[in-house]
Amino acid sequence: MKKISIWKIIIYVFLVLMAVIYLAPLFWTFNVSFKTNKEIFTAPFALPQNPTFENFTFAWTAGKLGIATLNSFIVCVVTLVLSMIIGSMAAFGIARLRWKGSHLALIYFLTGMMIPVHCVLIPLFTRFAKIGLSNTLTGLVLPYLTFALPITIFIMVGFFESMPNELIESACIDGASIYQIFFKVCLPLGKTGLFVTGLMTFIGNWNELLLAMVFISDDMKKTLPVSLSKFVGPYNTNYSQMFAAIIIAIIPTIIVYCAFSNQIVDGLTAGAVKG
Repeated sequence: MKKISIWKIIIYVFLVLMAVIYLAPLFWTFNVSFKTNKEIFTAPFALPQNPTFENFTFAWTAGKLGIATLNSFIVCVVTLVLSMIIGSMAAFGIARLRWKGSHLALIYFLTGMMIPVHCVLIPLFTRFAKIGLSNTLTGLVLPYLTFALPITIFIMVGFFESMPNELIESACIDGASIYQIFFKVCLPLGKTGLFVTGLMTFIGNWNELLLAMVFISDDMKKTLPVSLSKFVGPYNTNYSQMFAAIIIAIIPTIIVYCAFSNQIVDGLTAGAVKG
């Protein structure tokens, strides 16, 4: 029987501790979502005495989480598809094509990662109001796509640069066009990078609140994070219904992340190593 070193024990204890720290708030939120307000204040950490699903029913119907979930899904999926297509094409052009401005183009795109959304909030709002994009889902897709492209291009450039030159040369010798090389050779090999950027884009936009709250005023067009803010009032807050709404909101992201967690780890590892 192999002896376990003291360092491994310390690492395992640390990882278990970190898992408890991160998972405990989630389990607590799930627990109190089945309670009444009175139970939350009298026994916040105890199991619910009479579990009720009325909080979820109220959150879904009265809180209009159904239409809000649909709006968030539409905005996130459209942004996801466009960012993956445009970002991968731009990354391929920067990483694999030989032209003088490729390095400057990469720097230009990466500057978008350094611009906080607060700096462009007022200019975007005034511009969208003039061209009729305020209070529309299109007005959310455009800034979401703009802020998603830099990280998508950055990660995909690393994947495309790590691909062997022999594959590209073989495709050229076989008479493949630049579009065939991209779609049939490089893009299939970079699908792990697409998983990474896609999940980051989807989860980030699913939880985005500031832009959605500023640009959308129609209740039928509000996204899920904005609808959640309605459960907190200036004078009264129904915590049981609010926690139920939070659980409904985070379930899709948990499912997506658990389903593709292996691809995220493999993708980040592969994108970090070149050659």
